[in-house]
Amino acid sequence: MRTGGARIGVFICHCGFNIAGVVDVELLREKASKLPGVVVAEDYPYMCSEPGQKLIMEAIAEHGLNRVVVAACSPSMHEETFRGVLRASGLNPYLLEVANVREQCSWPHAHEPERATEKALKLVEMAVAKARLLEPVELRRVPIKRSALVVGGGIAGITAALDLAEAGLEVYLVERQPSIGGHMAM
Repeated sequence: MRTGGARIGVFICHCGFNIAGVVDVELLREKASKLPGVVVAEDYPYMCSEPGQKLIMEAIAEHGLNRVVVAACSPSMHEETFRGVLRASGLNPYLLEVANVREQCSWPHAHEPERATEKALKLVEMAVAKARLLEPVELRRVPIKRSALVVGGGIAGITAALDLAEAGLEVYLVERQPSIGGHMAM
């Protein structure tokens, strides 16, 4: 990743007509290209497709991008796809921000294109502002201790402790009363 300020690419997906049929994608691209830190803004019919992903990879290489904003559908649908694009391009996959333009703009405002476009622009502005502040996240492995703490020595606690022990975990059972058994011990 280059040193210096954020070099953000904004990639707007048409999602077929799901987004482009309501939101003015050209206006959104034009406005996004003028946001602070944005060095390129592109739109494509299906950004999640192989050609769409290739467009992002080429822009990362050509413009030296170090942050990516994708304005598309729900992050739960394709966030991992776009993280993979960043990873394949040599960028930290956590330097990505996704603006959910489909579910938050074009679908709820399907009969109000101007309102949908205005809202989409605000979502992209927020995503770009957040992207400027993103820092790389490094994954690391940490050792784990295969043990469990069970709080409560009633029937449920004892059952849970036995199940965990049978699964091979070291179990610590704590009870506030002097003996276990809960209500059954009374």
